[in-house]
Amino acid sequence: MLIDGTDGFQVLGAFKNCGNVAYEVGSYNPDVILMDIDMPGINGLEGLKIIRKQNTRVSILMLTVFDDNKNIFEALLSGANGYLLKKTPPAKLLEYIQEASTGGAPMTASVAAQVLKMFSQINVPTDQDYHLSSREKQVLQLLVKGYSYKMIAGEMFIAMDTVRSHIKKIYEKLHVNSKSEAVAKAFRDRLV
Repeated sequence: MLIDGTDGFQVLGAFKNCGNVAYEVGSYNPDVILMDIDMPGINGLEGLKIIRKQNTRVSILMLTVFDDNKNIFEALLSGANGYLLKKTPPAKLLEYIQEASTGGAPMTASVAAQVLKMFSQINVPTDQDYHLSSREKQVLQLLVKGYSYKMIAGEMFIAMDTVRSHIKKIYEKLHVNSKSEAVAKAFRDRLV
């Protein structure tokens, strides 16, 4: 009711589990998916992995009651674009959905704090070099700061297509499939 009752938003489908998620995503072609973790049969984390095998474009927001490190980390590494708790106020949820649809990576504040804490505890060698150009490093740094594609274009005074081109090259060089994976790798390998 919340989403359908808001101008500019439309619910294309709602499903109880991820049993047919590949078919459903292909049929409905959504811009944003809200995905729970705890579902019967194929759960949301497995569903996320299934979707990412066929579609790296759609934004997937985990919307769940689980705020433990294991679920958060697995969701982000599997390609989730954001991680929200079900106690998120309705107006904020709509804001997060809009943010995700424009390339943002929304997270509930408590989840973001946990993510930052997790990354600060990871001890990795700093000698990994992915041969990123200075512009690609600049784009990656803005992604890490949570900028959407549109915001990056504005900040760097470049076209959206140029941003997309840089991000495609970043994904290829880092061997990742989503913004959250790129941000995770940037933190883990201290690229920014």
